[in-house]
Amino acid sequence: MIKLIIVDDDILIRESLKIIISIDKDIEVVNTLEDGKSCLDYISNNDVDVILLDMRMPIMNGEEVLAQIKARNINIKVLILTTFDEANLISSAIKYKANGYILKTSTPEKIINGIKSVYHGNGIYDNEVVSKLIVNKNYSSNNIDKYELTVRECDIVKLIAKGLSNKEISNELYLSEGTVKNYITNILAKMNLKHRTQIAIEYLR
Repeated sequence: MIKLIIVDDDILIRESLKIIISIDKDIEVVNTLEDGKSCLDYISNNDVDVILLDMRMPIMNGEEVLAQIKARNINIKVLILTTFDEANLISSAIKYKANGYILKTSTPEKIINGIKSVYHGNGIYDNEVVSKLIVNKNYSSNNIDKYELTVRECDIVKLIAKGLSNKEISNELYLSEGTVKNYITNILAKMNLKHRTQIAIEYLR
């Protein structure tokens, strides 16, 4: 059973999420909290697996919670669920290694699957969230040099980070879609990742 807390300053959203998520037999909503300070106080004294965390809250916001979790080396997965998709908030979530970032426009099924995904150690970031970071940003390959990727693999990583699908990458690089899939399999192995979205997040870090 996944022990989950919901942290959001809007009581209607908190209670609605609790009702929706509690339907799933694999997740137990152990508490709902209205600000970041209450969240940190709670996880200091209680067993929690996943935090469903809003970014903008009074007293202590989501970024500050993430910073404290990282500073204290607390072993809890964090899934950001917020209305806001501003690049600075997304960058903060990536900086402090949030396990996922999805928007409140997501379907209940996507939210529940997101909770389960981060609990099992997989990252989940909305495509539109990743795309936000691409706009007007100039990337180098320094972030991924340590993985000793080939030039072609680096090209594919950059295109994944730009949000291109396998088919679009194949058209861009004049490769078959099967060859692109093989490259991505090799990239995932070298970077010790499980999903292509994680490649983009690691590159953007």
